[in-house]
Amino acid sequence: MLWRRRRARAGARARRAAERTTDYVDARLPLSEGGGLLRKAFPHHWSFFLGEIALYSFVVLLLTGVWLTLFFQPSMTEVVYHGSYTPLDGTRMSAAYESTLDISFDVRGGLLMRQLHHWAALVFLAAIGLHLLRIFFTGAFRRPREVNWLIGVTLFLLALAEGFAGYSLPDDLLSGTGLRIAQGIMLSLPVVGTYVSFFAFGGEFPGEDLVPRLYGLHILLLPGLLLALVAVHLILVFYLKHTHWAGRGRTNRNAVGKPMFPQFAASSGGLFFMVFGVLTLLSGVAQINPIWSYGPYRTDVVSTGSQPDWYVGFLEGSLRLVPPWESTVAGHTVMWNVLLPAVVLPGLLFAVLYAYPFAERRVTGDRGEHHLCDRPRDNPVRTGLGVAAISCYGVLLAAGGNDIIAESFEVSVNALTWLFRIAFVVLPVLAFMVTRRVCVALREADQERLTEGEESGEVRQTVAGGYEESREPIDEGRRYLLLGYGYRFGEESEVEREPSASEPER
Repeated sequence: MLWRRRRARAGARARRAAERTTDYVDARLPLSEGGGLLRKAFPHHWSFFLGEIALYSFVVLLLTGVWLTLFFQPSMTEVVYHGSYTPLDGTRMSAAYESTLDISFDVRGGLLMRQLHHWAALVFLAAIGLHLLRIFFTGAFRRPREVNWLIGVTLFLLALAEGFAGYSLPDDLLSGTGLRIAQGIMLSLPVVGTYVSFFAFGGEFPGEDLVPRLYGLHILLLPGLLLALVAVHLILVFYLKHTHWAGRGRTNRNAVGKPMFPQFAASSGGLFFMVFGVLTLLSGVAQINPIWSYGPYRTDVVSTGSQPDWYVGFLEGSLRLVPPWESTVAGHTVMWNVLLPAVVLPGLLFAVLYAYPFAERRVTGDRGEHHLCDRPRDNPVRTGLGVAAISCYGVLLAAGGNDIIAESFEVSVNALTWLFRIAFVVLPVLAFMVTRRVCVALREADQERLTEGEESGEVRQTVAGGYEESREPIDEGRRYLLLGYGYRFGEESEVEREPSASEPER
């Protein structure tokens, strides 16, 4: 009894303290006005976690990046190494490479932080890519979210630039090879290519200015832009409300899910620590970017079997697939084998991504608001285009390692290159046709289940000697879901049909 009284008094004191704290904060900040915001509904589905994983990977990147800036020296000044890694003792290298070696071998926990930073970058870009695919295949880019789609594509573009800048900072042989390729891409620009290269490198390659300039971009300008766009992206998500999957109680005019506080805050906080833990585990057990094995960059040396990080692997593959085409126009040599795959192709890719929501709206004539997610099967053309683009990307990514594949499987690298060239043209067309047909078949199967019922697995013989299968009506939840996606329950049963995702409720 005494214990209960003490517990009750302690609870009362805690409530009074909470009330006083709330009154104190509310008198100085708009706390009470944010009460509705704290109850905002967040849909609970695994596909929505992709954006959160991207956000939390970015947080890990910021934390580890701040720590690494305390030890890294962004300088191309030549020094002689006398650190803990004895195989490179006495080797001439840049101060940037030396400081990266010191972080890896002489700073306590430095190698773990370097690898955590690199793994977080890879997961960050992968999560953004998958998040964009989820939005594309479910049609979540449609009105009123076109601006948020544009922001997401811009975030992906900035993340690519940020990753490449950070990847190039250590000035090791692998990153130097990548910078050499980047310089070749700059030189392929007609008329202005030489000027762009001299401006970026501060003179002839490799120059003295590129690493300090990349360092400023990597730790200041690009992260600042990313933070600003992430903030705008989240504000628009709150303002426009989340999309959600069709189901009972979920319409085109509401949002159903967990309230932001405390349920969503607790589960999302747990996801953050899970992401942090998995990245730390990967950093501890999976070696990545061992720069000491590559050695410092030298302009007369190229690392064997060099491969970039996966997110720029498609550019490597496209460079390897285009034949050595060049032409002379008005006294200027145009290197089509570099300009087309490394400048025109990425430009077209992002131009299509930026324009797609508006192009689909113009083609389909659909100008209504959409807050329900499409199933990929319910838009066969869009899904087919997405799968075709993924297959195209897969071909280019595999082509970026054609030399490694040829050596591993003992096949001709020339034959393999021609195989990838043919696949780059043929595979996307086949992928579109097959995907579209599969989506149509799945829609027809759903319509059949709705109108005729689910197959029971039993076959009966009729009086006339034939056979017929018995069917059972689908459950109410499944029926409601299919009606919500616009399927018809018989041509004569129009009155029973629920409004679809793009129709207003009557």
